[in-house]
Amino acid sequence: MARMKIPKRYVIVLLTFICTNVCYVERVGFSIAYTVAADAINVNQANKGLILSMFYYGYVLSQIPGGWAAQRLGGRRVLLLSFLLWSLICGLIPLDPNRAVILVLSRLFVGVAQGFIFPAIHTVLAQWVPPQERSRSVSLTTSGMYLGAACGMLFFPSLVKHMGPQSVCLVEAVLGVAWSVIWLKFSSEPPRTDLPKVAMPKVASREKIKAQSVGVVAPRTVKIPWRRIIFSLPVWAIVVNNFTFHYALYVIMNWLPTYFELALKLSLQDMGSSKMLPYFNMFIFSNIGGVVADHLITKRILSVTKTRKLLNTIGFVVSALALMALPSFGTPSGTVICSSVSLGFLALGRAGFAVNHMDVAPKFAGIVMGVSNTAGTLAGIVGVGLTGNILEAAKASNMDLTNSETWKTVFFVPAYLCIFSSVIFLVFSTGEKIFE
Repeated sequence: MARMKIPKRYVIVLLTFICTNVCYVERVGFSIAYTVAADAINVNQANKGLILSMFYYGYVLSQIPGGWAAQRLGGRRVLLLSFLLWSLICGLIPLDPNRAVILVLSRLFVGVAQGFIFPAIHTVLAQWVPPQERSRSVSLTTSGMYLGAACGMLFFPSLVKHMGPQSVCLVEAVLGVAWSVIWLKFSSEPPRTDLPKVAMPKVASREKIKAQSVGVVAPRTVKIPWRRIIFSLPVWAIVVNNFTFHYALYVIMNWLPTYFELALKLSLQDMGSSKMLPYFNMFIFSNIGGVVADHLITKRILSVTKTRKLLNTIGFVVSALALMALPSFGTPSGTVICSSVSLGFLALGRAGFAVNHMDVAPKFAGIVMGVSNTAGTLAGIVGVGLTGNILEAAKASNMDLTNSETWKTVFFVPAYLCIFSSVIFLVFSTGEKIFE
């Protein structure tokens, strides 16, 4: 055992998995803690939507700068600095709905800090992970988001109940600083000798094997092809699907607790472990999607392009059907099942569009991720804020928010977007490298 050595790329993937886990513990934790604090002083739904969406205003500002910074400064360094920044803000700023200006600014800056994280992660993974391991590596890394959300849903309601909303922010700050220390100790820039070799047919030349064995991130001095990226239809296919994925995810993440409270008359504290099932299902299906995709590609059952399109289509279409069915049940068990199926298959779809960043532009994965995640963040701004306004408009029209039928528009909008996005990906996406 003493002689066994874990490949460094496995350590990197594990650390990025924990990274996304902690990030979503923070996001879910804040929505739970703030909802309790806001409801205690009768903050209306539109204002709640504004505060909950402020994170995404900050997040959208730093996506493309995050890709640029990771390309120029290195993903490892950018990841560390962004993590330390949001952790300190969480630990120092009070969670008080009466101090709206401070709360707005703090959520804005937390969003800015976290906006650097995913472009940096994609830059790091593009350096360390070879093509035949990309699907499962990216799926494992991003599945940390869903496990983090599941853990947040499981533990934070009880923590809020017994220790108050502010305790959530303190726990999040401790987790963030702890991860930063671990990342600083165990991560590193990838030396060429540590990079894995790609499995190639026996007829391949040594030069080709060598060329594909080294890191794929472009040197920091290489000019970024911004124009080609912005006007690329395959990139836009990724962008549209990223927007839809996050629209559905953020609406459910931020408003499902309110749906349980109002429409189902059930608090999160009374739901037990069932409240974590939708996010735990995402964790499971995300990794299933990654393993299936790598199997189909490695065994040459399907091409990279067909694999991405197949998993993306199945994931988004099934998710849409589950979202349409959700308000028809009107029961806690039906809601949990429908939201679990919807989010689970959305996560399966990530083996399509999310990994596609590294297919089409392995040398500029962080940049393309920054562009794509900008759209995903806009979905948070639009979706979370729009949902609050939809509910306020329904209330103004004397519609009963305690009736699950009133919530149909909330869930049908992301369902229609899922169907539309799956068609766009089918028509315009590719698994081939288009940026050298």
